[in-house]
Amino acid sequence: QVRLAESGGGLVQPGGSLKLSCVSSGFAPNGYAWGWFRQAPGKDREAVSCINSRDGVTYYTPDVKGRFTISRDNAKNTLYLQMNNLEPEDTAVYYCKTMGIWGQGTQVTVSS
Repeated sequence: QVRLAESGGGLVQPGGSLKLSCVSSGFAPNGYAWGWFRQAPGKDREAVSCINSRDGVTYYTPDVKGRFTISRDNAKNTLYLQMNNLEPEDTAVYYCKTMGIWGQGTQVTVSS
């Protein structure tokens, strides 16, 4: 079965850190871009960060640049998002996507 599975979400205080993981099963997205998206309550889903496969070029939405770091391990079919200095505005369900396939999402809540 082809699927993506995110993990690593949770509740964290402002200024804290979390590391999200996204594992692919049933396929290996080695030759494709892979990205993180998020959707906050009442808002549209937005792109957070993505990483190219060929040269590792990355993109970050301005809101997270300097705080989040995307990486991938093709040998493990895994995508990561290291999130530092989290803010309440980062609260959302975080999804990974590649090759038109979405994961089920993982909740990130930043609150004191």
